[in-house]
Amino acid sequence: MGHETSMDEIRGWFAGRIPDGWFTTAPALEGDREELLVTGELADVKVAAGASDAEQAAARESRVDGFREETREARMAIAEDAQPRFRRRVSWAVTIGGETYPFTTAAVPVMTRLRLRERGVLDTLVDAGVARSRSEALAWCVRLVADNEGGWIEKLRGALGSVETVRDEGPRPSRTSGRRAN
Repeated sequence: MGHETSMDEIRGWFAGRIPDGWFTTAPALEGDREELLVTGELADVKVAAGASDAEQAAARESRVDGFREETREARMAIAEDAQPRFRRRVSWAVTIGGETYPFTTAAVPVMTRLRLRERGVLDTLVDAGVARSRSEALAWCVRLVADNEGGWIEKLRGALGSVETVRDEGPRPSRTSGRRAN
């Protein structure tokens, strides 16, 4: 089995490829088996003292739109290099003033088997107009768990990160393991 690229290595690769000046800090990187999401912090806008919330929101949205357009070609080139290297789709987002603006994110189909009672929950959500389909209802349920159990989910992620750290410290199989000596 080949070397699995760690998130630290991927983060380093992106740090080397993303031009200085795009973001105020090193971009955040999160991902799963299908997607890598690069999120960078933009410098906040300067508006007149006493500016309304609407003026500040419009200025921030304008900054985000400008950044998105100005960097589109370079972001696409970085993503095109990263995708075959890491075998995952690359998505982009920015944050400004505490708000996150995703540019591209993948909606990846996930197959699951549900029993009658579980399908009934999804169908109720569809019948009530909360969702247009079972797929959308399931996505709604996942978002609800993430919103209401976010602290618990983060504890799980932290525990998994500890497992990965310990595994990385362990012995590596040699290249000759599994081969017969002649």
